[in-house]
Amino acid sequence: QVQLVESGGGLVQDGASLRLDCAASGGTFRSLAMGWFRQAPGIKEREFLGAISPSGRTYYPDSLKGRFYVFRDNSKSAAYLDLDTLKPEDTAVYSCAASHNDGELVLPRPSAYNYWGQGTQVVVSS
Repeated sequence: QVQLVESGGGLVQDGASLRLDCAASGGTFRSLAMGWFRQAPGIKEREFLGAISPSGRTYYPDSLKGRFYVFRDNSKSAAYLDLDTLKPEDTAVYSCAASHNDGELVLPRPSAYNYWGQGTQVVVSS
C-alpha cells in the first residue's frame, strides 16, 4: 500500500509561484507514474495538471503548458509540482496520485490512479 502526503500549499498573491511536494512511502516509488490534479471550490471533477512516468516522460494538458511543471526525485520518493504565475482561478485543493499504469492516453484520467494523497489547499488572492 502506497501512502502519499502533499505539502507546500498556502495563501499566495496573484502572480506568485509555488512548489508542492508529494512524499510517497510504502511502495516501489520508481515504478510508479505520478500525477497531479486539482479540485476547485464547487467543482466535482478533478482537473488533470500533469504527470510523470517512471521513465521521466511528462504529460501536460494544453491549457496549462508552460505554467505548471511536474518532476520527481526517485532517491527521495517524492514528486513535485511547480506552479508559476498563479492566478485567483488557480485556487483549489491540489492532490498527487500514484499509478501502476502509464501512457499519454491513460495518465490524464483520475481513474488510472491507484493511490491518492489527502490534498493541499492553494488559495491565490487578487
